[in-house]
Amino acid sequence: MTRISIQRVYAAAAPGGGVRILVDRLWPRGLSKDKAAVRHWLREVAPSDALRHWFAHDPARWDEFRQRYFAELDAQPEVVRELRSVLAGHPHVTLLYAARDEAHNNAVALLSYLRRHGTAA
Repeated sequence: MTRISIQRVYAAAAPGGGVRILVDRLWPRGLSKDKAAVRHWLREVAPSDALRHWFAHDPARWDEFRQRYFAELDAQPEVVRELRSVLAGHPHVTLLYAARDEAHNNAVALLSYLRRHGTAA
């Protein structure tokens, strides 16, 4: 099973953090690809634009956001399969996100989804 960490994409790569996977739909503002040190950018695994705009990083909407995001992931088995394929190839990965809120972002929700489905340690 792959060990998964979460980190803000603007932070320097953590030593031993494994492969860095950006799970946002949009590329982070003002960040070069070299500085980001992103190995994989899986934008399709990110929440839809409509869901992202609805959520607007409002902690009061967090539970509903997670339910809607999980439903989106369930409706896209090929996207989840691609993510699992990337994860399976590495013992440790770091899911990267751009949001300022460390507790309420799509990477946190995605890790919860993966754990619920037995994909992440």
